[in-house]
Amino acid sequence: MPTFSKQTYTDRRERLRQQLSDGLLLFFGNEESPMNYTDNCYPFRQDSNFLYFFGIDRPGLSAVIDLDNNHEIIFGDELTITDIVWTGPQATISEMASQVGINETRASKQLAELLINADKSDRSIHYLPPYRSNNLFKISGWFDISSRKVNELASKEFIKAIVTLRSHKSPEEIDEMVKAVNISRKMHLKAQEMCLSGVIESQVSGALHEIAIGEGGQFAYPPIITINGQTLHNHHYGNTLKKGQVLLVDAGAEAPSHYAGDITRSFPVDGSFTNQQREVYSTVLTAENNAIANCKPGITYKEIHESAMLDLAEGLKDMGVMKGDMSEAVEQGAHALFCPHGLGHMIGLDVHDMEDLGEDLVGYSNEVKRSEQFGKKSLRLGRSLEEGFVFTVEPGIYFIPELIDIWQSENKFKEFIDYGALSKFRGLGGIRIEDNVLITANGSQVIGEPIPKSLKVIEQ
Repeated sequence: MPTFSKQTYTDRRERLRQQLSDGLLLFFGNEESPMNYTDNCYPFRQDSNFLYFFGIDRPGLSAVIDLDNNHEIIFGDELTITDIVWTGPQATISEMASQVGINETRASKQLAELLINADKSDRSIHYLPPYRSNNLFKISGWFDISSRKVNELASKEFIKAIVTLRSHKSPEEIDEMVKAVNISRKMHLKAQEMCLSGVIESQVSGALHEIAIGEGGQFAYPPIITINGQTLHNHHYGNTLKKGQVLLVDAGAEAPSHYAGDITRSFPVDGSFTNQQREVYSTVLTAENNAIANCKPGITYKEIHESAMLDLAEGLKDMGVMKGDMSEAVEQGAHALFCPHGLGHMIGLDVHDMEDLGEDLVGYSNEVKRSEQFGKKSLRLGRSLEEGFVFTVEPGIYFIPELIDIWQSENKFKEFIDYGALSKFRGLGGIRIEDNVLITANGSQVIGEPIPKSLKVIEQ
């Protein structure tokens, strides 16, 4: 069954039609994707744009909205009796299409015929940049486009229309995202419970996976569960936890509807931070709380990011690691030694929402351009915030030995960084805290049930 009502999907498609003038809008649903041979596939995940406008969570479908003739068509092939022997009986494509307000269905092979004939008639065909090679090669073959040019020739008009619609989450979408965050909350409470000497990271990962699947969902992304938090995307789970370490857990659930949660917490093994860890944790928590409090309609997320980086720098200065004028240090990028990533990104049906359509088209605007500066260039969201946006706020402080060695050998930002004092923090790893935030009419709110993050509660 689709997640939402027939009217929801009908209204979404109508709002999309109002933003484009003519031609055909092409939507690829996803197909099964083999892991190592044809019949052993990865868990199926439907394309998010197809889900948003058509709501059918089944492989092998595509759709077209014909703006000129006011047609909406879903393409796919009905199961044969051979299929049914293996899968059991399923709803027909026409039955599923009817549930989302589509009255016309056709066989898969007719999609190519329709599009090739439209192309020969010089009709506009709008397609999105494909992220799967099978769809890329379909477009290349149908329209005689070099495979290297396919993404470049994707319809910017189509992309911008979808970004406009999907950026603003409706109340029923927010309800689904709250479900995802609340499942993620259960995962993080379990991780905190398991954060004891002798536990292996893979055991924590397995326990969290059990919760995600048990709630009818899945991981929204491969989780980061590591005592080496200084490696930003660490997917190795082979370390054994020891007293004195910090376990960084970046794990989010995807609800059965496929809306995502994305939460990070950092826990002391055996329940007690060292004094150094406590200083770093407090600085990160202050930056996160201040950033959330500052979010409201009209302010750019680039401003929120810069303010959070200043909070981190001021905290590092209090620890003796940084020195001088912290506003100038952040302006020049000296803080990025300790936080080389952006403060956050949009979240929704994708954990990095709509980034298949292009990061800059989702996260930036004509008024706010992406920086080329190390650290700041990794900020995925910089544009002005609007009511209905949902995004992550995730500051962190990391001590990356390899990066420290390079900067120190170059005397980089020596006017802002005390490398002698920094040596005492070298083995601390990384600490990050992350929540999912909704922009309301007058400010912002963290969605979902509260997930412990105060020093006192974490250590208790």
